[in-house]
Amino acid sequence: MPIGPVTMFAIYIVCWWVVLFTVLPLGTSRETHEPPTDGRQWGAPEAPDLKRKFFTTTWVSLILWAGVMFLVYIGWMPLPDLAPPV
Repeated sequence: MPIGPVTMFAIYIVCWWVVLFTVLPLGTSRETHEPPTDGRQWGAPEAPDLKRKFFTTTWVSLILWAGVMFLVYIGWMPLPDLAPPV
């Protein structure tokens, strides 16, 4: 593999955050609601279901990360060598 484990982990973290911000709005409705009287925000969902969204984010980002690692491994998406010349 042309990259080290730290770089692989960093790519996974970037994939995870991108997928998280993609998954967060899923399941929310655009219906008009009554004005909140208990201090909640207008845009806050009734049931955010964050645990399910974090699990979904984890497995989707794992699949995305595996695809990126495959493309790096076959050389279709090479990463630059950032090490200084010796």
